[in-house]
Amino acid sequence: MMTMKPEQDVRLEILNSLLTTPHRKLEDVAGFHDSMVQRDAMFYGHLAAWYFKTGSVRDHKEVFVGTLLTSPLTSHRDAGFMLLQLLPPFQVARVVDFMKQRKGKVPRSARTAVERFLRARERDPRGFDRAAIRMRAAMKHLYASLHIRPDARADAILFKHRPPEGSLAHTLKTIARCTEPSAQARLILESNMPFPIAVGALRTVTPSVLVALLASMSPSEVVNHLQFLKTRGAMEHPEVRALMDAKLKTAQTDTRVSAYKARVAMDAVELGDDVREELAEVTQQQVRARGTIKRATALLVDKSGSMDQALQAGRQVAALVSGIMDAPLLVYAFDTVPLPIVAAGTSLAAWEEAFKFLTADGGTSIGCALKVMQLRRQTVEQIVVITDEGENTAPHLGPAYTEYAQALGVRPDVVIIRVGSWNGQSERDLKAVGATVDTLTFQGDVYSLPNLVPMLSRPSRLELLMEIMETPLPVRLDRKLSAALC
Repeated sequence: MMTMKPEQDVRLEILNSLLTTPHRKLEDVAGFHDSMVQRDAMFYGHLAAWYFKTGSVRDHKEVFVGTLLTSPLTSHRDAGFMLLQLLPPFQVARVVDFMKQRKGKVPRSARTAVERFLRARERDPRGFDRAAIRMRAAMKHLYASLHIRPDARADAILFKHRPPEGSLAHTLKTIARCTEPSAQARLILESNMPFPIAVGALRTVTPSVLVALLASMSPSEVVNHLQFLKTRGAMEHPEVRALMDAKLKTAQTDTRVSAYKARVAMDAVELGDDVREELAEVTQQQVRARGTIKRATALLVDKSGSMDQALQAGRQVAALVSGIMDAPLLVYAFDTVPLPIVAAGTSLAAWEEAFKFLTADGGTSIGCALKVMQLRRQTVEQIVVITDEGENTAPHLGPAYTEYAQALGVRPDVVIIRVGSWNGQSERDLKAVGATVDTLTFQGDVYSLPNLVPMLSRPSRLELLMEIMETPLPVRLDRKLSAALC
């Protein structure tokens, strides 16, 4: 006789899969979404709305929209209709291609959603110009692939190559023809020309032009182009440096800045300590905006043979969680003996210093760290283990978890961050003794690490499910109006 899983268990599996799926290609993500919507269509809709508020992987957002727009449920199609309006043009184009290639259709309501998206931009000449100049191919693709007729101004800019005077495209041509740097700087400032477009039209970058470029750059662009700014002397000119610092300050709260862009920039560009501190603060504030960890937490990092990747991930995760802890954090590295790790601060540099003498060597006993925590009466509510799960020495994790739980009267939730050629044994052992286990596969992509924050910052999985189900699905405003008039 086949047994059915409780609704809550199914939703937890869906949630765990979403939180732990790293950035991939749309076709890889799509099968996972198909499974989600088939298992619990109602939950899927609320999950999509919640993820648009809290999630960071754009592939998931695109597939959420494409799946909702092609759903047989009216509430799903309406939610997809409204969520599509929140995407930039290049992502809308990816959604359209996804529907055509994966779903084999673009329903009438989906085409209407794209037309509504384009008409809204046509009514805003400034916004349209910025979209057309930065994402020209995507904008043309949306009009052409869905046979949507552009208005006269959009047609002149995108298809006729005759941009009207006063448009950004017309100003760009003027900048490209101009030979005087001060005049170029003035045009860039007056038009607020997008940085990637403006820099392509310049032959030289003088300090005055650099100020104009910085003024036009978004905080995210400043973080992404620190090497460009450094090479052109931004760090040496006080006026330019002050403007750059102001942009980095804004980056701390700008929702368009990826939580880990600043940290990657720190590793990719040789910068002074002051700039590195600014970038570290950007990362910390961006991560903290996703939540704070209020439960005592243990981070256990595998340093056994061939676990260099675990040590690398351990530094990153320690820096990530230590900066958002509102509760005690314990960090142990282990092979067959646990070694407590203490850093002088919460920055990545501090944790790199704390980890720098560790080498990957020896056997593997994950349970040894729990055994020491039990002896020291160190009580935690959740445990993060970074390992390939290749445990080969006692004490083993399953029995050690049971003894720890009985001795201290707690049953911590466990998150396993899998590295290398993991085998799943630790997860199976923990589930066999009744522990709550989540997994995240780390393949060196630091952009996936902020997915840990929702996993660790909520008091319980049940409360996270409740938060998702309480997130309302977006409703089409024209349907609301029609219903009110009936």
